[in-house]
Amino acid sequence: MNEGIVVIDFGSQYSHLIARRIRELKVYSMISQAKSTWDSVKHLNPKGVILSGGPASVYEEGAPQIPDWVFEQHLPVLGICYGMQALVHQLGG
Repeated sequence: MNEGIVVIDFGSQYSHLIARRIRELKVYSMISQAKSTWDSVKHLNPKGVILSGGPASVYEEGAPQIPDWVFEQHLPVLGICYGMQALVHQLGG
């Protein structure tokens, strides 16, 4: 079974670059949308998640949310720009 990193894309122009840099380190990576489900990524046996940046504000109505599975699976998470803001916002910070 593969092991890798899931890059959740919140609309960043750099999501593909992030995934490519991970692959250059000989680690499999997969780009997934913010509406992804655990069933759509579990085959990867993810060892971590990177939350990309994006153009939205966490305070906007309808702003992209981090999928629940990210919290439920207790994986290491790296938030970049919007990804970190969403992480803090959703965890009550």
